[in-house]
Amino acid sequence: MQAVQPEQLRNIVLTGHAGSGKTMLTESMAFLMNATNRLGSIENGTTVSDYAEDEIARQHSLNASLVHGMWNSCKINIIDTPGLLDFHGDVKAAMRVADTVLLTVNTSTGVEVGTDLVWEYTREYYKPTMFVLTKLDADRTSYTKSIEELQDHFGHLVTPIQFPAEEGLGHHIIIDVLLMKQLEFDPDKPGSMKVSEIPDLYRKRAEELHFKLVEAVAETDEALMNRYFEIGNLSEDELRAGIKSGLLTRTFFPVFCTSPLHLIGSERLLNAIVNLCPSPIERGPEQAYCSAENHEKLLQPDTEGSTVAFIFKTMSEPRVGEISYLRVFSGHIETGHELIDAQTGQLEKIGQVYVMRGQKKEPVEKLLAGDIGMVVKLKDTHTNDTLADKGTDCRISPIVFPVPLLATAITPAAQGDEEKISSGLHHLQEEDPSFTVEHDNEFNQTILKTLGETHLETIINRLEKKFNVSVDTGPVKIPYRETIRSSSTAQGKYKKQSGGRGQYGDVWMRLEPKERNSGFEFASEVVGGVVPTRYLPAVEKGSREIAAEGILAGYPIVDIRAVAYDGSHHPVDSSEHAFKIAASMAFRAAFEKAKPMLLEPYFTLCVRTPEQYTGEIVGEISTKRGKIIGMDSDARFQIIKANIPQASLREFHLQMVRLTQSRASYSCEFSHYEEAPPDIANRIKSEREA
Repeated sequence: MQAVQPEQLRNIVLTGHAGSGKTMLTESMAFLMNATNRLGSIENGTTVSDYAEDEIARQHSLNASLVHGMWNSCKINIIDTPGLLDFHGDVKAAMRVADTVLLTVNTSTGVEVGTDLVWEYTREYYKPTMFVLTKLDADRTSYTKSIEELQDHFGHLVTPIQFPAEEGLGHHIIIDVLLMKQLEFDPDKPGSMKVSEIPDLYRKRAEELHFKLVEAVAETDEALMNRYFEIGNLSEDELRAGIKSGLLTRTFFPVFCTSPLHLIGSERLLNAIVNLCPSPIERGPEQAYCSAENHEKLLQPDTEGSTVAFIFKTMSEPRVGEISYLRVFSGHIETGHELIDAQTGQLEKIGQVYVMRGQKKEPVEKLLAGDIGMVVKLKDTHTNDTLADKGTDCRISPIVFPVPLLATAITPAAQGDEEKISSGLHHLQEEDPSFTVEHDNEFNQTILKTLGETHLETIINRLEKKFNVSVDTGPVKIPYRETIRSSSTAQGKYKKQSGGRGQYGDVWMRLEPKERNSGFEFASEVVGGVVPTRYLPAVEKGSREIAAEGILAGYPIVDIRAVAYDGSHHPVDSSEHAFKIAASMAFRAAFEKAKPMLLEPYFTLCVRTPEQYTGEIVGEISTKRGKIIGMDSDARFQIIKANIPQASLREFHLQMVRLTQSRASYSCEFSHYEEAPPDIANRIKSEREA
């Protein structure tokens, strides 16, 4: 395949809620572009973009997949993305390198949580966005309701380009108010679109929507507005130019109609992608940071410029190794090209360059600025890294992945598999940076943080299938702490005589409560040499060791001051060992008299929820022993701030997802420690004794 110039490229990402028709829309467009020789199906596991074993089993996309084809002399790169919220890391990665977002909406269900989330991503990346209504040929669809919901959620700039002549079973005719034509499709037959005049039955509605379209387009550009006032209408070419301009400035969001399962509307959509969606040239320069010059630089998609390419996804394939998906933002890449990883300075020699049709690789001579493709076996360059010509230190700003919050402890199912698990997770994390692996030194636990339960299951399944290692999951241990309410004193005397030299140490100790988060402090008020100075380090060591071990329930003792103030010694039998034991005895006795208590960690929550779920979220926080500390509003969302015990975080996460159908999101961070209620403290102590 020959290299394609930037002006002939269209880089599209298909996004939307799970089940909104992204994969079949990709399939239908790939089929029409002859990128595949048959129309596959999700049920049979034969689509071009969902080819992984776990995707076929779940019948859902779990990875972003790249497919390309030619249409009207343009190369269209389509990135099909997962709809399940647990895999939105790939959505953000794909959107980072696309020039236009196609946001699919299932007309049977309307705007869903995935629609809302993806819309927020389009705002974050400031991407031109088109809505595509799907499944208009299914039972119980509603075009009108879907349009109303889109405009209610995303504003009056959402403007229909088409409407169905009929919807539901048998749907095959679309009225296009940009072309002002009727489009009739022969289901399942490629290239069957017939263009004709709009019948009288639909003409009045078409004219009303055409008038609204012209007004909406005119409002995007002052020259078009003046033209509209002058003659009362805009030509088809003027409308196309205005729509493209409005897409670029996010002042116009067109809505198209499709039923991709039967190829209805897909041909027209391909025409719209070529005619309305911006090329890399029209999309404009990309911002890059140049460390040598210490400032941002605008990278033009210039094929003759210095090469700058961005890795947006990394995967591993059997018998191939690591493969890296990239977009060339400037210059070109070709086989044998020597580039520098701008982050590490590592030299990378490019092997064969490919373009992709799902899992099928097609070798190409080179990729020019604006194009998207794949290379294999880079030595040390991964997702979010920038490859550049030697002497060019520009870096593309990284993808900001969703923050994983669902924490789960994992342990090897078989003894001795720790290294295999660590290596496997490292490789999987290169493929999917939206999960993290942490090691808790206090409890010696490996903690996996994921975006949800399905994300967790998928990672564990991939560990087993790819690396032949199994893990067990369990709860994350909570780092409780112990402290005291009041001051107390006690003596610790250790005396042992068993023939020969004995053991003798005698310490009086006072424990005093300190402020929260002030830690542990040891002090000596011993005078007169009753405890010789050389034994005081042993007294401190004994105190610190028992404080680290805990007394109530085996958790570290904090926010306490231990003062050694008296004691006695024996000139022959005293030793460091004896005074260390005596100090621990005194500490324990004083602690038990000082009204000890258990502290539990609290986290600050910031929940962002649609208003209709506010009451349920507040109630759920309360049932989890949380405390509301503030509320605010942000457009259509309520912001709830609360403190909640760490022990309740996992269950809160799962309940919030269930109560709001994943429409709410939250962030959390450690806040402070509070006294645990008696029932919690007693349960924790009982568990330790058991």
